[in-house]
Amino acid sequence: MPLNIPGILAPFQLLIYPRLVVPHLEVQEDIRHLNFKALRKAGYRGAIFDKDNCLTIPHRDQLVPELQDAWKECLETFGEGNVLIVSNSAGTYLDAGGIQAESVSHHLNAPVLPHKSFKPAYSCISSVRTYFSSLKTPLKDEELIVIGDRVFTDVIMANRMRKSRISKSNNPVQMSLSCAFEKAGTVATEKESAGLVDPSKANGPLAILTTGVWKRESMFMRYLELNLVNAVRKWSKPKSDEPLDSETARFVREVPEPLPPKSWFAETVDRFKRT
Repeated sequence: MPLNIPGILAPFQLLIYPRLVVPHLEVQEDIRHLNFKALRKAGYRGAIFDKDNCLTIPHRDQLVPELQDAWKECLETFGEGNVLIVSNSAGTYLDAGGIQAESVSHHLNAPVLPHKSFKPAYSCISSVRTYFSSLKTPLKDEELIVIGDRVFTDVIMANRMRKSRISKSNNPVQMSLSCAFEKAGTVATEKESAGLVDPSKANGPLAILTTGVWKRESMFMRYLELNLVNAVRKWSKPKSDEPLDSETARFVREVPEPLPPKSWFAETVDRFKRT
């Protein structure tokens, strides 16, 4: 896969907004630990999902079998069209003719966003907003959750969408760090960086990080990302608009561990008791 330039250069923006890498909710393992009904009750009406190592094994289009029940609950909770797959593989310019996007959409029963730039590019964010605003019942940023397994793509994208983070300063350095080095930058992006969007109207999506992986991939980078998140949490104060841990804890549920297989002797005893 080609280099993800927006993802590589995102750390430069951390010089001004270090908490861009901090998820609002960190889920151990996978989406089975998310309470989608509680999220819907809290006012979240739509969901954005990463694909690889979040819903599927990397480079495959089928849902991980263990997630069947959780994924079904998610689709039923948010409704048709309100769950969107935003991948840095399927739906990008690397996906010739949109063949993979069509396959993923078929297997996951959810639309895949076509976009030219990789997450967390502002042009990708613009495509996300265009999709949700075009729905029969449009959804706003603050009505969305963003779920993924990578900090520099999924979490930063969600936090960039949080309008309350936008500085009202016209400092050209801040504007350049927000917009530079990304392909297909938009006028809307420049307005946001210049503080021309009223931050009081919306706080943006809830960023949810899943820490489990279905196939080991880029493990060293994941280690560095999580250590960076922990360092930022330790040395910076949460913004006033950030959800507190006590507020997001209700969105997590415990998943019972599967019982270990019985031994041959135990199975024999059970058969004897039933006879």
